[in-house]
Amino acid sequence: MGHSRFQASWSKVLVGKKDTAAGTRSVLLTYLQEIRPHQWVKNLLVFVPMLAAHQLDMATFTQSLIAFASFCLIASSVYVLNDLMDIEVDRAHPRKRFRPIASGLVPLAHGRWMAAALLVAGFTLAIWTSLLLALVAAGYYAATLAYSLVIKRQPILDIWLLAGLYTTRILAGAAATEIGLSVWLLAFSGFFFSALAAVKRQAELVDGLSRGKSAAAGRGYRVEDLPLISQIGISAGYVAVLVMALYIESHTVAELYPFRAALLAICPILFFWITRMVMVAHRGNMHDDPIVFAFRDRASQICLVAIGISVWVAASAPFR
Repeated sequence: MGHSRFQASWSKVLVGKKDTAAGTRSVLLTYLQEIRPHQWVKNLLVFVPMLAAHQLDMATFTQSLIAFASFCLIASSVYVLNDLMDIEVDRAHPRKRFRPIASGLVPLAHGRWMAAALLVAGFTLAIWTSLLLALVAAGYYAATLAYSLVIKRQPILDIWLLAGLYTTRILAGAAATEIGLSVWLLAFSGFFFSALAAVKRQAELVDGLSRGKSAAAGRGYRVEDLPLISQIGISAGYVAVLVMALYIESHTVAELYPFRAALLAICPILFFWITRMVMVAHRGNMHDDPIVFAFRDRASQICLVAIGISVWVAASAPFR
């Protein structure tokens, strides 16, 4: 009898410990969800200068990796801050209302501490790497604040600024590694990310239309703007393809790639991918940031692999 009571008591202790561990994991996952690590894929752009210049040594990679970590922390700080500022709008949204702060799973006070701590950690890494990287990071943070407070409600300007934020990540990689950027790369980046920013707005408007909304919440667009936004996305994307084609014919590429003709395959691949992204948004099947969506999308993954093969062939071929 005593033995049975002991077993029962011990079982309760074990169950209690399991429940406590499960509760701790749940809380940690909730806070991890708030900083949105899946959005960090956008910060892989800091590695672009290193890859474009073919500087693949360990020192350059390390500097790029530190810049990546710095921007991940700063970006997460911005995400938390945005959730704090947009809490009422998010609570009225069918999906965003489940975000940790909007749903109340993360208290507002904790959100404020998270935003501050992530920002300090990110800038500490940036300053430790180089003053120039810290200045780029400061510009990025200032631009995100301007976007959150004012620009995101200004049609067209918000698309330009979103494209600029993507390009700033490339500038951060260049600042960390002291690699110069070509005008070609900056031009391609500007048009390419303007296209993706327009697709992002297009997806929001289509989503709002499906829910009977006449305007995008917290934005400066109305449903009747959809055709124009779609045209901006397609036009900017196609100009980016043209810039890529002209860049492939430049002397810089001739020096870096023995068989640069293989790079021409990138143009039709990009043409297909950009057109498809606009179509996916048009059909209401894009529910995330276009870059995050692309990393999960099978067709986009195939396009990325095909581009990688083209670059490898161009760089590795023993003939010109």
